[in-house]
Order: sequence, then structure tokens, then C-alpha cells
Amino acid sequence: MKNISLLTVALLCFCAPVAVAGTTWILDLEAAMVNAEKNDVSVPNATGTRFSLTDDLKADDDVAFRVELGIRLGSRSTLAALYAPLSLHSSGSMDEDVSFNGEVFAAGEDLEAVYQFNSYRLRWTYDVVQKDNFVLGLGLTGKVRDAAIELKDATTATRFDNIGFVPLLNLRLDWRFSGKIGLLLAADGAAAPGGQGRAEDVLIALTVSPFGKGTFRLGYRFLEGGVDVDDVYNFAYINYYVFGWSQRF
Repeated sequence: MKNISLLTVALLCFCAPVAVAGTTWILDLEAAMVNAEKNDVSVPNATGTRFSLTDDLKADDDVAFRVELGIRLGSRSTLAALYAPLSLHSSGSMDEDVSFNGEVFAAGEDLEAVYQFNSYRLRWTYDVVQKDNFVLGLGLTGKVRDAAIELKDATTATRFDNIGFVPLLNLRLDWRFSGKIGLLLAADGAAAPGGQGRAEDVLIALTVSPFGKGTFRLGYRFLEGGVDVDDVYNFAYINYYVFGWSQRF
């Protein structure tokens, strides 16, 4: 993952010299209270026990953050790199034995689970509509998913890792409907053929630009999707209650 992060920074630095004079950089920071509404898992898909990290175990609320660095390429295009780590914790016990990733956890034992879903993305967006108070952008996002599920009790621990590349479409709608107050809709999403998986990351937020080139936002994000293949079944719905700041330089 370190190599991926370095590659992303290198791509942004490579693009900087080709940008027109008056290049604009955009730094976007976001913090959120996070909870999982749904998180079902089975490893392997066919022979593992299918259970819920939210219904069968108790899922804790957690805190998450995101950092995105972008650059304007000309008057309509944006290239941006995103780092979005996420870890969620669950605990409790099951009424039946749980077979997970080749290990068996006995019924009634105290279990702890960690669900990791770190995301590294490189996004290109082109403003197809560009007005003083309304911008609509469409583009492509390359996402590297660094996911893992860890399950343990007092004597046994196992971890299933799932790292892969996911191509997504992106959409950004920025509507300033009342002076310095606006509405932001930002989304990445796609579905794999044959129902093997899908991914959606959608933000809707109220924005305020009190001064200069900075913008506050307050809103709601959801992360939904998963995968249904031989190695793993996992579908989740995760709520984010977000506060963010975007600054242009």
C-alpha cells in the first residue's frame, strides 16, 4: 500500500507541469462518525458460516477520516488522489459454531472482529456543465481496495485479506443555490457483471463558503456494496456523518 500511495503522489506531481498557468490545487479533509448498518460475511463463500458483524455481533461506532489532494488541469478537468482508511470493530458471542477462513470458533465463546476497508483512489472528473452557481462533473475513478476481516477468541485468531483494483464511474454536482450556501453531491460507483459485486460511495452535504477559497461541509455519506465470489461473501452498508473542509490554493 505504501507503493500505491507513492505512485499516486508521483502521478499528481507529473501532471503539475502540464497544467496551464494559474494551476489550482485542492486539499480536501473529512472526518466522520461511522457505524455499520449491515455487514454480512462468509469465508469461504460456500463452506464458511454466514454471519453478521452487526446483527449476530455488536458493532461499535467508530471515527474515520479522508484526505484528498487534487489539481485542476485546464478549466474543466480535475485529477485527485484519495486516501480513505476505515476500521470497524464488533464483539459478542454466537449461538452456533462459526467456521471462518479455515478455523472453527465454538458457540458461546467471546468473539472480537475487525473489519478493515481501506481505499486508495485516483479520480479524473470533467465538468460537462459549468456555470457560476452550478457545476456538474462526470469521470472515472481507479480504486484499490485493501480489505480484511479478522476474527478471534481467547485461543484462536485468523485474518482474511482481500486486495484488488476496482474501476468506478464518478459524479460531482456542486450547486450554490443561495450566495455562499450550496449543495454538494459526490459519488463513485459501479457494478460487476453477473452480480459478483458492486460498490457505491455517495455523499450529500450542505456547503458553506464563509471566506476566501475555503468551503465547509456537513452531510451524510454511505458506503454500500460487496463481493460474492468463491473466496468470500461480504456485503455491507456503512453510514458516515461527516464534517469536511475543502481549500483551493
